[in-house]
Amino acid sequence: MCDSCESRFDSIFAELKPSDLDKISQNKCGNIYKKDQIIFYEGHVATGLYCINKGRIKVYKMNHEGKQQIIRLAKEGDIIGYSSMITGDAYSSSAEALEDALVCFIPKSVFLNIVESNSDLFMKLIQLLSRDMKETENRFVTMAQNTVRERLAETLLMLKEFCGHDDFGLNIVMSRQDIANIVGTSTETTIRLLADFKDEKLIDFIGKKIKILNQRALIKTANLSD
Repeated sequence: MCDSCESRFDSIFAELKPSDLDKISQNKCGNIYKKDQIIFYEGHVATGLYCINKGRIKVYKMNHEGKQQIIRLAKEGDIIGYSSMITGDAYSSSAEALEDALVCFIPKSVFLNIVESNSDLFMKLIQLLSRDMKETENRFVTMAQNTVRERLAETLLMLKEFCGHDDFGLNIVMSRQDIANIVGTSTETTIRLLADFKDEKLIDFIGKKIKILNQRALIKTANLSD
């Protein structure tokens, strides 16, 4: 039930009144997705949105060469697929589970009905759309102006903020290919640059995890302000 969902408090549904939560609970559908399982496909009709209860998701587009370009990572409390649902278009991207995940599907009619009667939720949705648009614009600038080395350093810092970091490294295991698909380069180049970062003692590898050793130097490498 939505009223007992801990992830709700990290989502735009955090302050919904009980009657609206009940409406969502009665109409949503919760599905378990295994690692690498597709949640929705680019080009399919957007009949609703997805709210992540557990797990982490990658959202990506396919380029003309059939290669993924990861445009967003999502975690507990995030919603995905909502912009295409609002515009009435097909999904403009695909979503895939990076790890086992529990994701709730909320039908378009149910969500829009609540939005129409809830000005606070409407404003949160506008703010979310604006934030996502700003992040997309910043990503275009980064891809156009920064070197691959700078983009990889920035990606590692982004992953630390996204998933957290402990004594064993980033709290997520991502394939080198997925990291490359965020950076916008080849897997081979990513592997080589990660090895360079290790030699420079910016990072280390603990099993399949990447551990950040020198964040300040990584910030400098990414050409970001501290």
